[in-house]
Amino acid sequence: MAMLAAVTIGIPTVYLAIRLILHAASPGTYGPAGGFDVYVGMVALVLYVFGFIVAATLGATAGSTDLSEGMLRHHVITGRSRMALYLARIPAGLGIIWAMVAVGFAVVCSVCVFAAPTTLNYNGVNVPVGLSEPALEQWAASNASAVVINFPGDFSPASPPVSPGCLGPGGPGPGSPGPGGGGSIVKKSSGQGQQSCTPAQLRAQAIQFAKQDYSDYRRIFLSPPVSLMIKTGLWLELEAAIGFLVGLGLASLVGRRTVATVLLIILEVILTPIAARARLPHMINLQRAIVGIATAHVEPGNLPTPFGGGGPQDQFLHETTTTAVCVIVAWIVVWTALGAWRMMTRDA
Repeated sequence: MAMLAAVTIGIPTVYLAIRLILHAASPGTYGPAGGFDVYVGMVALVLYVFGFIVAATLGATAGSTDLSEGMLRHHVITGRSRMALYLARIPAGLGIIWAMVAVGFAVVCSVCVFAAPTTLNYNGVNVPVGLSEPALEQWAASNASAVVINFPGDFSPASPPVSPGCLGPGGPGPGSPGPGGGGSIVKKSSGQGQQSCTPAQLRAQAIQFAKQDYSDYRRIFLSPPVSLMIKTGLWLELEAAIGFLVGLGLASLVGRRTVATVLLIILEVILTPIAARARLPHMINLQRAIVGIATAHVEPGNLPTPFGGGGPQDQFLHETTTTAVCVIVAWIVVWTALGAWRMMTRDA
């Protein structure tokens, strides 16, 4: 129990406490302790992974400790059915792990909301929060020079810049393909970029940048929205429940806590990230059958994928929501059935 609490509650608390202290001691050097960026990092990279591992460890303990310590025979002679003995562990274990994950998540949410930054910095420019697309375009026109120099852009021959002279010598330059398949732009310094650019052209170019970048801008928040925090909390509890139930069934099947725990850690930390990004056409259905990939698919929006990568839901392996739900249900049902069957057939 001490280890479970140290991982699910202690790690987020200590990390965020250090950030709070550093920011209080030197605000100019260390940024705010909270905010949306800190939130998504703590959720997708810490609570998601460690929550599964801790839940699997608890499930493996519940599924094998009575056998390894010679207590199974004492449970059996009480007259209770073995099925009832096995199923009684499910609400008990979920009550423990759900409470711990909830406390750790509450700590993250509290710090990320109350210690969030007060201004939104988008690509080096302080931008007002929550603007509509017309409002962002109007703001961009009023701050055209900063927008043209700092905002990202994606142009192609089919979608050229409205004022190439405002982008610096050469206009659009070679670069990595953007979302639309065109080339990224190469920008020069303010003095170079505006030599052949009138104020009206500069404003028009800034408005074009605002239109291109609005979908990215609207996904950025100072602090996580309440609706996102609710969805994320339920998603983390789902991941913890899966880890506990699979660990319980696997440990009951093999009869060893350590073996079950190590196998599930390998599944979560090594196999799932590889399967999520590997391109294996002949094994695509096998990859989709991994529960971690299915759980990542039902992740709330505005969060990065748990296994690294770029923007929200940026996975190489795609599947339908129906497929993901079926995989999750199948893992829960199959491993619960296997664990209960082994419990009923094992010699006491």
